[in-house]
Amino acid sequence: MMVRDVMNPEPVACQVDDLVSDVVKLLKKNNISGVPVLDGDKLAGVVSESDLLELLSVDDETGLLLPSPLEVLEIPIRDLIHWEKMKAGAEEIGKTPISEVMTKKIHTVGQDDSIETAAKLMVRHRINRLPVVTEDKLEGIVTRGDIIAGLGREEYEVEED
Repeated sequence: MMVRDVMNPEPVACQVDDLVSDVVKLLKKNNISGVPVLDGDKLAGVVSESDLLELLSVDDETGLLLPSPLEVLEIPIRDLIHWEKMKAGAEEIGKTPISEVMTKKIHTVGQDDSIETAAKLMVRHRINRLPVVTEDKLEGIVTRGDIIAGLGREEYEVEED
């Protein structure tokens, strides 16, 4: 079975200059966990929920270590500093261009690749979706679920014969 047999030929995608807030709405509206990112009609990257969640991490760079008797004061102060940084960051996250968040090193397949090839790439690189491209132009997307559904259809068709 080939990728063309199971892929979605009309993938939801965003553009490199879209804002994080717009892409989050796009993911939610379409009930998906990631999208290809295009620069015009050329594939530029992929953004997933994991990429977006990384925006919420705040480094603990306070280096604040107080002696044990003062730990009662240290923990609330450290938590307050952490909370303020996270709050300030959250306000700016939505204004970030998706091009700053997306994964630029992308793995792709072609329509004529086998679903086995696609599955191996997904497992090896721990990814859930692969853009289907021809000369950097997005032709579709194939997900783990698409492959599983295709395998189910193929097995059913064999049993029917």
